[in-house]
Amino acid sequence: MNVALYGPRGGWCMTERGRGHLSRDHDNLVIGPSSMHWDGSSLRIDLEEITAPLPKKVRGTIRVFPKVMPQTLWPLDAQGNHAWRPIAPRAAIEVKLDNPSLSWKGEGYIDSNAGVEPLERGFTDWHWSRAHLKRDSVVLYEGQRRDDTRFAMGLRFADNGTISEVELPPERVLPKTLWRMPRLTRADAGAPVEIRRTWEDTPFYSRTALKTRLFGEEAEAVHESLSLDRLEKGIVKLMLPFRMPRRG
Repeated sequence: MNVALYGPRGGWCMTERGRGHLSRDHDNLVIGPSSMHWDGSSLRIDLEEITAPLPKKVRGTIRVFPKVMPQTLWPLDAQGNHAWRPIAPRAAIEVKLDNPSLSWKGEGYIDSNAGVEPLERGFTDWHWSRAHLKRDSVVLYEGQRRDDTRFAMGLRFADNGTISEVELPPERVLPKTLWRMPRLTRADAGAPVEIRRTWEDTPFYSRTALKTRLFGEEAEAVHESLSLDRLEKGIVKLMLPFRMPRRG
């Protein structure tokens, strides 16, 4: 269960668990001491994790209340080895943590990638972003496949459940991170794109908060860039256990 808390009292958790510490059914997912439960109208996430590399407890509950739940699955390759589903493009969230002592309410998002092979076999890189506009949510998703073809999609999700495919706005190349990770996004022609904060900066992945303009609206966006070529490098794999310890 990956948990990322940003700020002076934050931390990063992603402990890999063995098969004996996993269970799942239609409404429940249990990974070690943490779990998710769908009650029919909301997703409850109970966290009991330890940060890495410096160990600190992360305990508490997150409630996610989807405003709309599309049932559409988008294939990311011609063979159907990889697919993406936006489970809840827009949701209300309530966070109540005991360790650290934090609580807030806001807006959230849930999606899912699934496949029959590791991501690095299908792709070299991808770039993804999500922004909540006044009346809908926008997801921009594009990347390079291993066969040198590209996939790209722009989607708008209205609160009434309507999904519209839209033309991708012009491409913008963002400054590289400290780890020299390339970052690519989209924005209205001529509109400035401001990096508000780089939340994650790793050798193969970045997560960034952007201030941007999309389809005529000012927006705050969450942006991610992933390099599967970098993930495949031996030195990067040697570094992973320091952030992703294994238990059981």
